[in-house]
Amino acid sequence: MAQGLLDEVMMNTALVEELADVAKDEALLQGVLMRIQETPNSSELVTYAPFTLFPSPVPKAVFLQALAVQTHYNTLVDKISQDTDFLQEALASTIEVDDFTARLFRIHQQILKEGRSQPVVLGLNRSDYMLDQRGDKPSSLKQIEINTIAASFGGLSSRTADLHRHILKVAGRMEESQRVPDNNPAAGLARAVAKAWELYGSERAVVMFLVEEIQRNIFDQRYIESELWKRNIPTIRKRFDDVCKSGCLDQSKRLSVDGKEVAVVYFRNGYMPQNYVSEQCWDARLMMERSLAIKCPDIGTHLAGTKKVQQVLARPGVLEKFLPDQPRVVEQIRATFAGLYTLDMGPDGDKTVAMALAAPDQFVLKPQREGGGNNIYGSEICQVLEGVKDSTERTAYILMDKINPVPVQNYLLRRDAPLRMSSCLSELGVFGAYVKRGGDVLMNECVGHLLRTKSSEHSDGGVAAGVAVLDNPLLV
Repeated sequence: MAQGLLDEVMMNTALVEELADVAKDEALLQGVLMRIQETPNSSELVTYAPFTLFPSPVPKAVFLQALAVQTHYNTLVDKISQDTDFLQEALASTIEVDDFTARLFRIHQQILKEGRSQPVVLGLNRSDYMLDQRGDKPSSLKQIEINTIAASFGGLSSRTADLHRHILKVAGRMEESQRVPDNNPAAGLARAVAKAWELYGSERAVVMFLVEEIQRNIFDQRYIESELWKRNIPTIRKRFDDVCKSGCLDQSKRLSVDGKEVAVVYFRNGYMPQNYVSEQCWDARLMMERSLAIKCPDIGTHLAGTKKVQQVLARPGVLEKFLPDQPRVVEQIRATFAGLYTLDMGPDGDKTVAMALAAPDQFVLKPQREGGGNNIYGSEICQVLEGVKDSTERTAYILMDKINPVPVQNYLLRRDAPLRMSSCLSELGVFGAYVKRGGDVLMNECVGHLLRTKSSEHSDGGVAAGVAVLDNPLLV
């Protein structure tokens, strides 16, 4: 339907320009905001976060499938995070060659040796998908990855549904405006954080957002903070440097930063090697992990989100190990898997290398990194694999089938960018939130969704990386 709308609107340049002006003003009114690139830490200068002029068509059945499987993914991530033998085995080859994953794993081992200080587990994750189109078959939902740390855009995506509904109404498309589904991940994510804070049991203790040095995407986080303040739950924002300078543990392992006791550490930073600019940052991460504070994520959950774990989960029988006697749930999860292949040393890894070199355009080569812009495509796959194919360095990567979504036409609205129509590809993210205390699951929910769209000329990269823009599904 959005495509039909665009086909009509394309004939009317004046209407497109008018709608774009209305859309930008509405984005500012709705608070779909980012700080500008030139002054990313200035509160004075903001602009609208980049977004599509129209919502993009998504088949309703596939959208509902993605929402329905999320609670099962929450359960799976939690079970993986608690299975130390599985994590050790799954990551054994990776930690030999990938220093970042190895450092995280050493912290995990240290915590196991000392014993976990906190029985409460808080998980906020986002499972990302594309719609794979093969021949004339209906499009199918295929998972790109699951983000278990710093899963972003729950805040801003809570504001974009009303933005796109407004644009459709101004365009005279009242019926289509009702097909943009309600969405408020910020409230659901905050509800889980609030539950964890309550379980910690101190009204004076704060929720600490551990944030990056440069904070263009601050408003996305502010929406979650605001939801917590509505519940009279105090929040603070601190960088690694702040924790290094003023963080300490008392004899009971209570964490204090700047003299304030921390009930929950919500990591919005710490997922890339460059986040750890000094040895003191690693010391701070270990201190937070050792503390009584509830970590989101704890180190086991962080490791559960690695690409290598994703690949190992696709092996026959592995899902059944975590979800015994649940064949329907296993089937639901497995239906979302794209082809995933090991690059470990040995015959299976050799076969993967040969397969990728023979047809590089059919695959994506993935390192153990988050944050967008890290994946390798096409002829670059050959360059990388030719260099590492006979070395253990290849085990730092996994190989995945390339997903083939159908492009749609849309306008991508960015500050200072010309208004022009683009061929676009979309990625659907689904937010999950869960809270456990010991063996008791106190919350396990799907709390919302995110649609991001980029020009089809770009292979990789998210909104924060400057490639994708915010979007909404128009259910068809």
